[in-house]
Amino acid sequence: MRCKSTILSLLFAIIVYAALPQTSPQPAIQFDFCGAAIQFDCNRTMRQEVQGPLSPQSIQDFYTNVNNGYYQPVINALLGYKKKYRPDDWLFYQLIRKTAQYISPKADDYVRYTLYKWFLLTQSGYDAILALSEDRILFYIRCDENIYNIPTRINKGKQYVCLNYHDYGNLDFKKDIFTVVDLTVPSAQAIFSYKIKQLPAFNPTDYQEKDLHFTYYDNDYHFKVKLNPQIKTLFTNYPTVDYESQLNIPLSRETYQSLIPLLRKNVKKMSTKNGVDYLMRFTRYAFLFETDSRNFGTEKRLSPEQTLLYDQSDCEDRVALFFCLVKEIYNLPMIVLSYPQHVTIAVQFNKPMGKPIIYNGNKYSVCEPTPQKEDLPIGHLLASLRKSSYEVVYHYDPRDNSDPK
Repeated sequence: MRCKSTILSLLFAIIVYAALPQTSPQPAIQFDFCGAAIQFDCNRTMRQEVQGPLSPQSIQDFYTNVNNGYYQPVINALLGYKKKYRPDDWLFYQLIRKTAQYISPKADDYVRYTLYKWFLLTQSGYDAILALSEDRILFYIRCDENIYNIPTRINKGKQYVCLNYHDYGNLDFKKDIFTVVDLTVPSAQAIFSYKIKQLPAFNPTDYQEKDLHFTYYDNDYHFKVKLNPQIKTLFTNYPTVDYESQLNIPLSRETYQSLIPLLRKNVKKMSTKNGVDYLMRFTRYAFLFETDSRNFGTEKRLSPEQTLLYDQSDCEDRVALFFCLVKEIYNLPMIVLSYPQHVTIAVQFNKPMGKPIIYNGNKYSVCEPTPQKEDLPIGHLLASLRKSSYEVVYHYDPRDNSDPK
């Protein structure tokens, strides 16, 4: 009887337990970001909604509801990545964009997606603001640098750069008045920078080989450069920055190792002048030329690695690549020359060639990295530019420990 009673009690307990509401474990979101595994617990059904029409009050309510500790595991994962990998701000923002997309997909609700980006960015310590015009929302980040081709605004004496202007196309700010939402996040004080000093350590398996070749004095040279298509995604909405920032974006590790050692080997037995000439002609003839307006529909300054990735590029892009190659292999002083319709570069040698460009008392020889109708040797400038005015928009001197401009 005792055994039968025990069995009946056990069955009753099982039935009661089965009837109770069960709490499912918190689902984990996992994804790869530039070779690093990102994981955090987050139930998408728990995401906050924007209640009512878009307004300062609805945004305040959203922030109050979302700032309840529920998303702390997400914020911890973001800050953990930042502490471990020390990404530059632009790359960290790409991680925030991807995280917001997993929590609240952009296609489902654009305003909610934008608010999650803003929330995660401010909770990561960055000073960001929102501005509204009826049902449209602009998202700005505090930045003190010169950024071109996207809107900026001054708020309380500080410059903010728009992060989502590309989602709306061309806005008429005379007709469309955007009002800043007065919502302060006390811990959000960091100033954003568009400077990129390192690229992520991508998985080597994410790279593809690209064949490049050119002819140098009847000798054919072939290269199999490893390139990562993710670079295009990371820089899709990267704005036009100043030349110092553009030219000094480094190559990723795999791309560097597949190209720079081979170039060093090829120029090893050449004089410095001939080696720079070799690099100039590689940059000039290994790629097709196309203007940014036809290539991208807008002005876009490619980094050296982007120039390698794209089949076509313009004069500014080739200047960036040539600058990178000369800096890595010879580390010579250089100046970038901006003409009304052209950008080129000049290098300082021990003995100048052709008609030198004088800058700060030093002589620089023009090295034209963009294909022209004339086969221009070192020291020769395009005939159409010889009487044109120019501006030195960047000066690099390896002997100067300061950040040269």
